[in-house]
Amino acid sequence: MANKRIDEPTGTETVGHEWDGIEELDTPMPRWWLWTLYATIVWGVIYVILYPAWPLINKATEGVLGWSSRGELAEEMSVVDQARTTVREELARIPIERLPENSELFGQAVAGGRSAFQVHCSQCHGSGAAGSQTLGYPNLNDDDWLWGGDLKAIEYTLVNGIRAPGVNDTRMSVMPPFEGAFDADQLTAVTNHVLSLSGKAPSTASGAQLYQDNCSVCHGPAGEGNRELGAPRLNDAIWLYGSSPEQLRAQILNPKMGRMPHWSGRLDPVTIKMLSAYVWSLGGGEEFVEVAEDPAVEVDEEP
Repeated sequence: MANKRIDEPTGTETVGHEWDGIEELDTPMPRWWLWTLYATIVWGVIYVILYPAWPLINKATEGVLGWSSRGELAEEMSVVDQARTTVREELARIPIERLPENSELFGQAVAGGRSAFQVHCSQCHGSGAAGSQTLGYPNLNDDDWLWGGDLKAIEYTLVNGIRAPGVNDTRMSVMPPFEGAFDADQLTAVTNHVLSLSGKAPSTASGAQLYQDNCSVCHGPAGEGNRELGAPRLNDAIWLYGSSPEQLRAQILNPKMGRMPHWSGRLDPVTIKMLSAYVWSLGGGEEFVEVAEDPAVEVDEEP
């Protein structure tokens, strides 16, 4: 303190110490800086009083306002859950074939279905729903449908599954094995005819006749398929188990028939409806066409 002096060039008092001829000026802090510091101190005291601040053994001080980040999160989640409940209630009420008429609700259904698809369906059909020809999982992005591609048909398939054990209304189709039914030349002829339906090979009269006698009753005379029977279309470029002659011959002799679990009872009806909307929206979905019953046609009902 005894070494303090006034610096002549600046007129400012020094702090009183010197090193190698260098002295430090005791320049006062700017007023605005000091008032900012005082304000932050006051704000800190008020914050400690109002909000959680000091950590304790099992919790923190609660503050007089009773606010907590967990409480705020719970309130936000409650709002989201309420909105989600409202959407699910609307989805439960609307018939699935009418869903595209409400674009906002349909968009919410697709978003929910996309999440459910990643959890329950992507393991087989892939995250992008492209399927796997190697494993026999169908591509859901195209417009080839064994059982129909409108919203009601997709929902029915999800509810009842395909060849699902113990489900009376499951989708069911059976292709008989033709092992031993054809000799080598006949097998080649019918294989080439099937490939000819999509322009992949030339056909012969014998192959066409074998096809008509053994295959057309399910797959159609021109290979157009039959959705009522679950018989695939053969005259396009989409093949579930491969389109090479070797793969086709293997399918004729010992056919592979896939299986999909039923989701009724595993997923609630609204989630199944959202899944149906998502699959339908992937690009291959078809319009629902309601077929009116002909009152003149009598249907014999089983007892």
